[in-house]
Amino acid sequence: MGLLLLLHVLLVAAAATAPAADAWGKEGHYMVCKIAESFLTKEASTAVKELLPGWAGGELAETCSWADTQRFRYRWSSPLHFADTPGDCEFDYARDCHNTKGEKNMCVVGAINNYTAALKDSSSPFDPTESLMFLAHFVGDVHQPLHCGHTDDLGGNTIVVHWYRRKTNLHHVWDVNVIETAMKDFYGNDQSTMIQAIQQNITEEWADEEKKWEACRSRTKTCADKYAAESAKLACTAYEGVDQDSTLEDDYFFAALPVVQKRIAQGGVRLAAILNRIFGGNSRSGFRAVD
Repeated sequence: MGLLLLLHVLLVAAAATAPAADAWGKEGHYMVCKIAESFLTKEASTAVKELLPGWAGGELAETCSWADTQRFRYRWSSPLHFADTPGDCEFDYARDCHNTKGEKNMCVVGAINNYTAALKDSSSPFDPTESLMFLAHFVGDVHQPLHCGHTDDLGGNTIVVHWYRRKTNLHHVWDVNVIETAMKDFYGNDQSTMIQAIQQNITEEWADEEKKWEACRSRTKTCADKYAAESAKLACTAYEGVDQDSTLEDDYFFAALPVVQKRIAQGGVRLAAILNRIFGGNSRSGFRAVD
């Protein structure tokens, strides 16, 4: 086997077994931010649009996977996408919010707090456009249960499973596979239709819960630690009955889908609440039709 061919084979094999880089996948992050857009006050919506890069076309949702594309450029940002725990179904900031070097605050909760503070402070040295895009992405991340999964399996990345007939890993199931299967089976592979269904659930099925989702009494920080604690608890359920080389099919899918949809909804509502507190305004702009 020639050297170039051998190198190609090794790279393909590495790519097939490497931990998933994306969180929620592009579809999940887009949905979180599209829902957030519909909950922004007029003042916050205006401020957000002024900060967006030109390539976003005035849509926050278009930027919400940006942070995943920057991992190799900003290598320091990799630990900011998650907050894994020892597997006790709880999140403890002092114990769990650090990178592999033990540096404190280097986790998704610390990132949300820090980028929120940066956007509030006009004298912050951080680029406000990048701060906005990081914040929007990380609020999505903290609501994906396996981003607060178990440390020993890298949030499910090392647990190889079959999603129906397709080989993947448990983390990727929650990032991508559940959403893709739902879109194919129930929404005609149309992302906008799935977003509309989640928005309808917010105004109907979850109407009594929505105000509680966005409530945050902390004046100095966000409530991202609470969101991580919710995900850590949900992660424990996500691991139940799953072993190396498990085959996950309808039973798992129908148990996971309501969780995924609700976490996307909560992520969107809470992202909007954070941005509304940063940029001011009391009156929401109201739900907008999804194109």
